[in-house]
Amino acid sequence: MRILHVVSLVDPDGAFGGPLRVAMNQANALRAAGHDVVVAAGARGWEGELPTHFGDDPVTLFPAHQALPGTGFAGLVSPGLLAWLRRWAPTADVVHLHLARDLVTLPAGRLLKALGLPYVAQTHGMIDASDSPLVPPLDAGLTRPVLRGARAVFALTELERSDLEEVVPGLGGITVLHNGVPETSLRADPVGAREVLFLARVAPRKRPAVFVAAAQIAAREHPDVTFTVCGPDEGEGDALRAALATDDADGRITYEGAVAPEATLERMTRAAAYVLPAVEEPYGMTVVEAMSVGLPTVVMSDCGLAGAVAETGGEVVTGLEAQPLADAMSRLLADPQRRATAGAAGVAWVREHVTMESVVERLLDAYRAASR
Repeated sequence: MRILHVVSLVDPDGAFGGPLRVAMNQANALRAAGHDVVVAAGARGWEGELPTHFGDDPVTLFPAHQALPGTGFAGLVSPGLLAWLRRWAPTADVVHLHLARDLVTLPAGRLLKALGLPYVAQTHGMIDASDSPLVPPLDAGLTRPVLRGARAVFALTELERSDLEEVVPGLGGITVLHNGVPETSLRADPVGAREVLFLARVAPRKRPAVFVAAAQIAAREHPDVTFTVCGPDEGEGDALRAALATDDADGRITYEGAVAPEATLERMTRAAAYVLPAVEEPYGMTVVEAMSVGLPTVVMSDCGLAGAVAETGGEVVTGLEAQPLADAMSRLLADPQRRATAGAAGVAWVREHVTMESVVERLLDAYRAASR
């Protein structure tokens, strides 16, 4: 099949996070299965000509810019992508939209619907109930029509399915599709390593400041352990640096900045545990990636992967303050055998539940049905 994936944004830091990594993983696995796949996206952050590859993966990029200041990714537009899509999309068997409430993928969906072309939508937890005054007109004009026009809609979890049904009453054809990750030979050493890692966007919902506050507590109990924040600054960098200026545990708590997406797994292998204190995390691709290399994980109770983390012996935290998170870190740090067991269980869970092979089979079933 000839398949087109459309994503909102590619930039040098991979700041769009999980949805971009999911799209690239799916595209690579589909290519490996013998299909012709193009990934198209808006782009910013590069000097000169836009690249034709993101890491080792081919991409077709078009300039994106901020049309609505202060709205983050939601205010991005990419007119060049839309113009190209009008010409190129009719040659594809199906288009896979990685859909967000933004002005890149929603207009793309509206165009595909107007042209009568088959498309599927995957929302990655990015479309749910919102009290923003901008959302009602956006949903009425774009979100609901685009989702209703999709031949299939993929949700990450049953909770996201419910959220989508609330946003788009009567929406049918929603399928729960977990994000898969490629199998990797890379492995962490959770017993020998002495680092606790946060690797995610440095954004308010991910709560890096709470990680630092918890690290400041846990560092007193574990004087040989380092605590590291990695990720692109999406609004919390200044607060993070201010907190570290006050107390960085004699240099043992640090902010490294962004990690290139293709280097994520290797960076994870240097840690003893992975911590994601994000609230309302619909899934958490970095959690799956950490489990895939054998890292024990710590998440909040409302994370979509909390059940998997508990099942594999990680920590699920209910309190929102720093102290419960610090306690969870300390319990893992104090028990090397538990870290080893949880790490191995995470690898096994990923192999059983979220292989790319199973994801590709389900995608192809949906694509074939959509293109009939």
